[in-house]
Amino acid sequence: MRDTPSSEAQSTGLDALAVGGDALIGMATLGKTAAALGLVIAIILVCTALLKRWGPQRHAAGGHLQIVGSTALGSRERLVIVEVEGTWLLLGVGGGQINKLHELEAPERPLEPESADLQGERFATRFARALKHNAGLGGPGRGAS
Repeated sequence: MRDTPSSEAQSTGLDALAVGGDALIGMATLGKTAAALGLVIAIILVCTALLKRWGPQRHAAGGHLQIVGSTALGSRERLVIVEVEGTWLLLGVGGGQINKLHELEAPERPLEPESADLQGERFATRFARALKHNAGLGGPGRGAS
């Protein structure tokens, strides 16, 4: 009778060890799957960063259309300046619609680089300054009336 309880205890211990081993194998498999998923997400993020850095081609196939600048107004709304055959179009893009807001002649491209203060300036900064100037909120050329 002594052999029976002892052998039962040993078999119960071995069963518990086998169940624990299965759990470890399951956790290892889950860890490998999570690591593979993390690697795929990292590759997608790296590719996205590279595409943003190099950016899409700014010229259409015929070279008649060029995006001069763009700025976000909201989560889905943007202002885009497009040059088409010597004319700049200010377009409002959002909600599945594109509206022409303004049209003007494109300025001639300078042969020499502009002054150092405008070279490093972003489009959004220049555009905001131009909007303030045109709205009479500041800037040179607007006197008190």
